[in-house]
Amino acid sequence: MSKATGLFLTAPGRVELREFDLREPTAGEVLVRVAGCGVCHTDVSFFSGAVRTRHPLPLVLGHEISGTVEVAPPPFDGLLGRRVLIPAVIPCDGCALCKAGRDTACSHQTMPGNDIHGGFATHVTVPGRHLLALPDDLRGHDLADLSVISDAVTTPLQAIRRACVQADDLVIVIGVGGIGTYALQIAAASGAMTAAIDIDPAKRERAQQLGARWVFDPAASDTRAIKKALAADYGVSTSRWRILEMSGTARGQELAWGLLPPAGTLGVIGFTMDKPDIRLSNLMALDATAFGSWGCSPRLYGQAVEMVLSGEVNVTPFVERHPLADGGALLASPHGSRRAILVP
Repeated sequence: MSKATGLFLTAPGRVELREFDLREPTAGEVLVRVAGCGVCHTDVSFFSGAVRTRHPLPLVLGHEISGTVEVAPPPFDGLLGRRVLIPAVIPCDGCALCKAGRDTACSHQTMPGNDIHGGFATHVTVPGRHLLALPDDLRGHDLADLSVISDAVTTPLQAIRRACVQADDLVIVIGVGGIGTYALQIAAASGAMTAAIDIDPAKRERAQQLGARWVFDPAASDTRAIKKALAADYGVSTSRWRILEMSGTARGQELAWGLLPPAGTLGVIGFTMDKPDIRLSNLMALDATAFGSWGCSPRLYGQAVEMVLSGEVNVTPFVERHPLADGGALLASPHGSRRAILVP
């Protein structure tokens, strides 16, 4: 039996680099040699113990995966040797939610690094359905860097599509981190005007470089002041406000709720176990809309790849590669300005 190496979460706050027996794929699965796997806020939550994995520990984390298919039994033998992205959330395609077109809410979904071993490893065995074969020409991009498309790019893409963002809408991104960076770019590519809110000055500077027309420090401007400034300067119906909460904090969620204007739209994309203090009746009183967005349907992955390869969304300046052995330190202190990618 072949061997692989993986970074196992053995207990909250503890990871070990271990050699393990490589499971050969069964019918419906493929074996992928990992090129890179992004370190996501969800991985950090699993590492800290704030959120439990669905699979018992020990478990290899990691769900933003790019790589090359090395073993592919039928019916996926056409993927053999192809460079691919593995969706962060792999729906079953057979349940009522999948059939209703809500596959990211699939009750039998498979998430690498949560339901099964993930991509912080040299190899990973995953369901073959929905793997996205990349074009032969990556237009100068490194395969490892493209791993972040599988969550950091596709997650905001789905949220922006769910929010029905159109040209000249106002998109307000709260939290310009791992996914907020790409939300700003996708919103701009959709023709929207953008505003960014973040407590980190480096991230606010990044937002300005990405073309955000308005940038706010929530520690210096309260909710009312931000809302007033946007209303005065934007000057278009508040029905075109699209607020995307991506900080994954109770404070960010409270700010997003406070910014919600009459007939506006709020999308909650960041996750926290903390409970925000909000008055839910505002949704009724403002005749507003709120929605949640989990991951991204594999149906949108092709759009995300094309936006990156065409240059509409820039990935390379916002990622940095690290050896697999650095994973523990990165999970314990995930405060870098770029998204870390673990490379076997």
